[in-house]
Amino acid sequence: MIEGKITRISGPIVYAEGLDGCGLYDVVDVGERKLIGEIIRQDKGNATIEVYEDDSGMKVGEKVVSLGRPLSLKLGPGLVGTIYDGIQRPLREMYDSGGAFLLPGQRTEPIDGTKKWDFTALLHEGDAITPGVVLGTVQETGSILHKITVPPMTKGRSLVKFSGSGSYTVDEVIGETELGEKLLLSQYWPLRKPRPFAQKLEVSQPLVTGQRVIDVFFPLSKGGTAAIPGGFGTGKTMTQHAVAKWCDADLIVYIGCGERGNEMTDVLTDFPKLIDPRNGRSLMERTILIANTSNMPVAAREVSLYAGITLAEYYRDMGMHVAIMADSTSRWAEALRELSGRMEEMPAEEGFPAYLPTRLAEFYERAGRVNTLCGEEGSVSVIGAVSPPGGDFSEPVTQHTKRFIRCFWALDRDLANARHYPAIGWIESYSEYADEVKGWWDTFDPQWASIRIHALDLLKKEQRLEQIVRLIGADALPDSDRLVLSVCEMIKNGFLQQSAFDDIDQYSVPAKEVQLLLIIMKFYDRALAAVKAGVPLLKITELPVRAEIMRAKSVVPNDKLDGLKMIEGHLDDEIGELERMYRKDAVI
Repeated sequence: MIEGKITRISGPIVYAEGLDGCGLYDVVDVGERKLIGEIIRQDKGNATIEVYEDDSGMKVGEKVVSLGRPLSLKLGPGLVGTIYDGIQRPLREMYDSGGAFLLPGQRTEPIDGTKKWDFTALLHEGDAITPGVVLGTVQETGSILHKITVPPMTKGRSLVKFSGSGSYTVDEVIGETELGEKLLLSQYWPLRKPRPFAQKLEVSQPLVTGQRVIDVFFPLSKGGTAAIPGGFGTGKTMTQHAVAKWCDADLIVYIGCGERGNEMTDVLTDFPKLIDPRNGRSLMERTILIANTSNMPVAAREVSLYAGITLAEYYRDMGMHVAIMADSTSRWAEALRELSGRMEEMPAEEGFPAYLPTRLAEFYERAGRVNTLCGEEGSVSVIGAVSPPGGDFSEPVTQHTKRFIRCFWALDRDLANARHYPAIGWIESYSEYADEVKGWWDTFDPQWASIRIHALDLLKKEQRLEQIVRLIGADALPDSDRLVLSVCEMIKNGFLQQSAFDDIDQYSVPAKEVQLLLIIMKFYDRALAAVKAGVPLLKITELPVRAEIMRAKSVVPNDKLDGLKMIEGHLDDEIGELERMYRKDAVI
């Protein structure tokens, strides 16, 4: 080990000398309390170190010891259901050993090293192996079957020793290659380095969230990237909670990066109580939480995103579909800005470092749908919340994020104030995955793409009409335009708005989502034809079926979609009766 000494301290940034031979991003023990640090700049033995713990009271002259390895995560059974900080310290165990606040230099194992796991072997002694091949399985939770794989950097090609099925801790050796490499239930991986895969695939299957505005209007694919920008109180965290609970991902990694303590407390207390709708078990059985609140060390906040994406890639390599909720990347960018200022770097726009776009790209580019080294398909989908000051989407973090994501769910302040949730605005939002997931949606209804475009065009037309209404009033519009306003109200209140407290409305299956919008658009088409035939708009808007359609979202259960067919029948009957009535009057 190489040992140096501290020459200067600037908050979480520490300068040291005597570290010749150390590599960039090597982990170091800093000071007498052996705080975790990482070398982020080297200049002839003079190192700049980022300290991931509170270094209050540290003095110049204290020693710095290089451990000669990069900052890595311990990966293995026991990760799921755990709450970590940004550098993989389990917070429950930290609380038990040190109290409510993190103590500098406090250490606990990231995974319980005493627990025995029942390992079911799939290989035998003497079998050939390659990186990523599955050695066996462990039932980690009731929802997660954990596949123990050969680490990606293993060079050996055969198992000369293998213990087979049995009960082991994560630190026990279960096998050995012909090169003497030890195989365990756990492995380490540098968190700043993407894990390898066999092949990157096209994204063609949507991440079904059960939220109609997302699934139908602005879909996200498995392996895709999305951003949720919005000002304070517009529902970023609420939207991420809904997606985390209802999406069809196999595993959720929730990163609370720089959020307020009370908001993170809600996550930590609510998630264990939530029931997984797919199997009736606790949602924590397929969730990993990373909590790095705004009052915790700022450097650990910067690294928390990389910790989350590394955990996601690890489970992706087992053939799972993983969804990451990063809340919020703006607080992460603010940590970069603070650390950059401490290092006296030249600031770019609004004080952020010039490498902000590069760091954002490094994070979002690790998403994707891939063929893994073990021959299975897996994906990592990234949903990052952005908190622009004052809701200004022109600020740097939002603008740079838009360069690297393909799905933009812009939260609207007016919708949030009107208690319309999810408050995703349909004017500024967009999704570039709509064409790619069209084939999957066509299996439910071939009209999905056309009906989606038709509804969005109608909402855009309504926006233009609203400007006219403000000037001259709605009564000055012709009935065809007033019909647009009426039907858009049906789309907003009867389709886009969704209640998380309604047992039926909180989640919609894909078939219900499509059929519900089809009925609304059919109402528009039939009503427009009736208006052109001379039926007064007032008679159409007074039809009982209009209110019936708007209530359908919370009346028709997901498993009884025949109720929508009945409503469609009522629509045909009632408008048909109006048309016959006015056709008869015209003849008389």
